[in-house]
Amino acid sequence: MVVTGAEVVVKCLQEENIEYVFGYPGGAVLHIYDELFKQDKVRHVLVRHEQAAVHAADGYARSTEKVGVALVTSGPGVTNAVTGIATAYMDSIPLVVITGQVPTAAIGLDAFQEVDTVGITRPCVKHNFLVKNVEDIAPTIKKAFYLARTGRPGPVLVDIPKDVTAQRCEYDYPRSVAMRSYNPVVKGHQGQIKKAVQLLLEARRPMVYAGGGVIQSNSSEKLVKLVRMLGFPCTNTLMGLGGYPATDRQFVGMLGMHGTYEANMAMQYSDVLLAIGARFDDRVIGDPAHFAQVPRKIIHIDIDPSSISKRVKVDIPIVGNVSDVLDDVLRLIESATSRPDGEALAAWWAQIEEWRGRDCLKYDRASPIIKPQYVIEKLWEVTGGDAFVTSDVGQHQMWAAQFYKFDKPRRWINSGGLGTMGFGLPAAMGVQLAHPGSAVACVTGEGSIQMCIQELGTCKQFRLPLKIVNLNNRYLGMVRQWQELFHGNRYSGSYMDFLPDFARLAEAYGHVGITVESPSDVEGALQEAFERKNELVFLDIKVDQTENVYPMVLGGKGLTEMILSEDL
Repeated sequence: MVVTGAEVVVKCLQEENIEYVFGYPGGAVLHIYDELFKQDKVRHVLVRHEQAAVHAADGYARSTEKVGVALVTSGPGVTNAVTGIATAYMDSIPLVVITGQVPTAAIGLDAFQEVDTVGITRPCVKHNFLVKNVEDIAPTIKKAFYLARTGRPGPVLVDIPKDVTAQRCEYDYPRSVAMRSYNPVVKGHQGQIKKAVQLLLEARRPMVYAGGGVIQSNSSEKLVKLVRMLGFPCTNTLMGLGGYPATDRQFVGMLGMHGTYEANMAMQYSDVLLAIGARFDDRVIGDPAHFAQVPRKIIHIDIDPSSISKRVKVDIPIVGNVSDVLDDVLRLIESATSRPDGEALAAWWAQIEEWRGRDCLKYDRASPIIKPQYVIEKLWEVTGGDAFVTSDVGQHQMWAAQFYKFDKPRRWINSGGLGTMGFGLPAAMGVQLAHPGSAVACVTGEGSIQMCIQELGTCKQFRLPLKIVNLNNRYLGMVRQWQELFHGNRYSGSYMDFLPDFARLAEAYGHVGITVESPSDVEGALQEAFERKNELVFLDIKVDQTENVYPMVLGGKGLTEMILSEDL
């Protein structure tokens, strides 16, 4: 079968069973768009900005076990997409981003809409390719999907010059991939696993610390089995929420900069710490020197060897796929003749319950002004804790993480590593397309939502019944909080002097807009929103401008040096 390069691209996507391509057309990709038009197996979703295309593909990938796909043109199409690519890279999300490039003869001549795509994106992709020969398109796309989904997942970019998409070749999509330089380790070292199990069984103050790797490897059920079998406390990172059910008593909450008092204290004072699919980043453990003050043994399971002992010295490193390693750990524990010291474990739990008794997430429930925490609690109640929740970045993100109790994996969709404002709405579009019958809520703020608010048009075109919960405090809230605490209340550039009427703006796009200004109206507004199953509802909720996120660990401080609301 002799076909054009553009036909090859589309046929490759069909071979990979891709449902949706999120994109925006331009001159360098018009041959590909023409071929998309001629078929109906791969559906194209026209966004309003290339950043949103990648975020939507990202949300699709995070909420499924699939690879997200975005398609953008050369030059500004690529540069607009970089923020989305970097977002996916920081959070290890499997994407394939196909970009157009100027004709091969024009590369390097500053042609119209030319940028060095490979050079620009190299720091924020797992790998990228520039395809200069039409015969290389199919094997390159096969490699791209293989790289994106295996090992530590991540975005892979394929840059294709326009003339290559017009050239013709015989179509042959490879059945398999063999890359001599890329062979990720899947099975953990058995000797290291045996050492780890022995250490766990001898622990007196154990702690399980699980991150996004648990979710990416689809290992939540195995994590739950392990934690319940051992009777240990468990904490999740921001990226790991839902990996262990938040309503379970053994869950001590999220840890880190805005984590719970009990989670941070248990992390600091544990004697054996089991880290699974997490990377001890700065927002999780704060100052590594402070963390190292308390001696403990650390077991670290991760598929990426570069993440182990990067910030914290590890005693037992185990490189491998989390799912495979947990299989081996569970098998050894089940066959072991001993169990952790019950008396020591009971004393440890008594200490944790004492820390938990501080009620570090308390807030003024009698306030006549809407408290943002109250909105999230009601969102959880109204949805039965079963919604997919996306968020933007800032205070609202932290409140959603603290107060929406995620019991299932892949329900919490947020930008963790890069902290990308504008992520929430387009990510929710990808989630809704992946789960058309499910409730999808985007928790956002008046600053973040305006970054990609034009995607309300995409939502209308593709009939996506999202529920947007805008916690509107008329400030860039997290910026304001830091300015209040560390910059003498000098609110430089953080106050929104002019805001649109969001409800009417949503109506202008053809959606339902509701403004909420009283605590007594919050629950009813949320119920109405989710009862409108076939409509997008924008809830503009006017919340307390002065509310801050607590607990809080200041930059450069240790996990136990938390500021609680009662300390101020």
